[in-house]
Amino acid sequence: MTTTVTSGQTTDVRTRMEETRAFVRGLMEKKVKPEWLRTMDAEGRTPDEIVEVFAEHGLLGLTVPGDFGGAGLGLAEYCAAQEAVSRSHPVLSILLSSTGGLAPTAINRFGTPEQKEKYLPPLTTGQSRTSFALTEAEAGSDAAAITTRAERTADGWRINGSKQFISGAESADLFLVIASTDPAKRGRGLSAFLVGRDTPGFQVTRIDHAFGSPAWTLAELRFDDCVVPQESLLGELGQGLKVALSSLNEGRLSVASICLGGASYLVEAAAEHAKARTTFGAPLASRQAIRFMLADSVTEIAAARALIRATIEDIEHGAQAPANASAAKLFSSEMAGRVADRAVQIFGANGVTSDSVIGRIFRDLRVFRIGEGASEVQRMVIAKELLGKEVA
Repeated sequence: MTTTVTSGQTTDVRTRMEETRAFVRGLMEKKVKPEWLRTMDAEGRTPDEIVEVFAEHGLLGLTVPGDFGGAGLGLAEYCAAQEAVSRSHPVLSILLSSTGGLAPTAINRFGTPEQKEKYLPPLTTGQSRTSFALTEAEAGSDAAAITTRAERTADGWRINGSKQFISGAESADLFLVIASTDPAKRGRGLSAFLVGRDTPGFQVTRIDHAFGSPAWTLAELRFDDCVVPQESLLGELGQGLKVALSSLNEGRLSVASICLGGASYLVEAAAEHAKARTTFGAPLASRQAIRFMLADSVTEIAAARALIRATIEDIEHGAQAPANASAAKLFSSEMAGRVADRAVQIFGANGVTSDSVIGRIFRDLRVFRIGEGASEVQRMVIAKELLGKEVA
């Protein structure tokens, strides 16, 4: 019996995603104890026991090549795993992304052999995690407006500036930092750097908790004459925007999958509650209004799943598909909001208490209409693809 997640190289995207989803969901149900998930919310941290289970069964470093100890899986399996873990707790998606998401993918694509050998293997064992540091106070969706500055020194680079709303920073050991090396060139003057947590001049200065689970944190980073060696440069000089955007499709499809997982849990929980809850002498599920809410949720979840899968298939066949990835992220994140709202309505007062899992997931999922590109940005990408670049 398979004990680690694997890829069926000769099967189609649908089959690979279904197999991965089933494996990870079974793993979550059998190996991850409910009290560990409660610890996440009570103490605002991911228990070491969960990290150990994920490492043992190949969920850490999912996309890291086998030569560096990872599972070497593709986008289909990665998204299916994100969906499955998010059914149990959306915050667990950060554990997968910090070891197999944006930063690890960038290192694998743009790193030197030495950088790959140094940074990728520890991600697969739980010894190390990464964080992707791009957003600033005045530069979120507009990456070209980044003001964090990296200036060349005799031995490397001196970084000054700050980053905000950085996910996973409280537990990260390695940060992929996008900084300006030529401000006059704006977006074409950005470069990517790998900065260790213990680098002098670098600090995680503030950690904010999102309004869902306390385990969901967003940090502020500061760089005060933070000097890094020349070999910290990831990719070519001035290639930072390319590095940042190279995994954009994967990141947006990952978020879409996280929303899909959370929404799937909510509709199933709402259906079970509706069957068990009795009002006016009959199950809540017998009410047409409740049935319609559940039916709408199931339909939208199916549409999101189909859109995610179709986009992954296009990418695997060589398509760039930025508008499709944006559409998947846009629809799935807003779909999850509607499904979550209906679930809270069906649970009634049980859905709005401070310790309600339904209410907590409702709040967790709301983050994704902003993170990884707000819904408005996704609409801009989709419209630009439709109308053409010549339309202002």
